[in-house]
Amino acid sequence: MKLSHRHTERHRTDRIGWLRAAVLGANDGIVSTASLVVGVAAAHSSQGSILVAGVAGLVAGAMSMAAGEYVSVHSQADTEKADLSRERAELERDPAAEQRELTAIYVTRGLKPGLAQQVAEQLMAHDAIGAHARDELGISETLSARPVQAALASAASFAVGAVLPLAVTALAPAQGLIPWVSGTSLVFLAMLGVVAARVGGAGVLAGAWRVTFWGALAMAITAAVGALFGAVV
Repeated sequence: MKLSHRHTERHRTDRIGWLRAAVLGANDGIVSTASLVVGVAAAHSSQGSILVAGVAGLVAGAMSMAAGEYVSVHSQADTEKADLSRERAELERDPAAEQRELTAIYVTRGLKPGLAQQVAEQLMAHDAIGAHARDELGISETLSARPVQAALASAASFAVGAVLPLAVTALAPAQGLIPWVSGTSLVFLAMLGVVAARVGGAGVLAGAWRVTFWGALAMAITAAVGALFGAVV
């Protein structure tokens, strides 16, 4: 029987790993750098000192994001490897029990027992560990942990996000630094939310509102703290 032409669809699940890290990094870069600049400015520091603090925050933040993402995602990867090793041992020790386990999974998903058994037999004959990784453990090639990719995406996106409020800091007049940095950073955050929502297929308004609200809250709190300590000094 001749198979019909394969129907192609565009899905976004293959973007989850790098998209999450990139959005988190860019958002953190904008929010933390803008908050740092606003807080230091509220303490009545000079524009040069503010820029130095912002650049230091950019470098430290990018390295922190890279290290944090790498450690976090590597821990996930180690857990996945341990689960796969355990599953391979179980397949070697008692393949019949593993087949029954896979059959039961397909039955709970709606297949009739006879068909579920046939599916389990054929999938295990083709790729036993792949079938169990995907359907029992929930591990797939698309969603598997990639520590280096996550670390690089986070560091690069943090640096890009942090450069935006720093550029405004360098170009804005000293007397209007706080409103300039705050206003433009909120615009940057809204744009980031829109882009992330479009790439991920989510609602644009909700994505923009989410990042803008938390960014505004972070800058407001930091400005209050900076003004308090500036007044004390």
